[in-house]
Amino acid sequence: MKDFALLAEGFGYPRPGRLDELRTALGQIESGGARKHFGRFVEAVAGLTLAEWEELHTRTLDLGPLFVPYVGYVIWGDNYHRGEFMAELKVAQETFGIDPSGELPDHLDPVLRLLAAADPRPASLLESLPKALDTMRSELKEAERDNPYRHLLAAIAEIDVPAPVGGVQ
Repeated sequence: MKDFALLAEGFGYPRPGRLDELRTALGQIESGGARKHFGRFVEAVAGLTLAEWEELHTRTLDLGPLFVPYVGYVIWGDNYHRGEFMAELKVAQETFGIDPSGELPDHLDPVLRLLAAADPRPASLLESLPKALDTMRSELKEAERDNPYRHLLAAIAEIDVPAPVGGVQ
């Protein structure tokens, strides 16, 4: 499950040295399917200048994102179910020492880090993530078919997530 933490690196804001970090992470990914897709992501962003990558990141994930990178929002929108979900994630992230780095608890970056660290994993997350990823991938494909972040989403979808066993632990 450490693959989730390695893939979370792809959502970090581009900066000098980030590409080298992604290449290092690529070499450590155990899942063959995830490694293949993540490799495509790394190869695509490696062909960009830092400024182009920053623009791509911002356009894709930040300002009027091409897909919404928030699991709870994708599933429930802005309502109390999402609020409950985020509260559960926040407790789990604090329990396992996950720093959300300024993101909301249901953003893909801290969610992936939680999946890598938590045992047991929150059942509500295990139930929500596959459907949210399908929606995110579909939104990105419709918005911008050749966007490199499609490879990052595909890499996440390649990792087998265990079936939920109970409520959020």
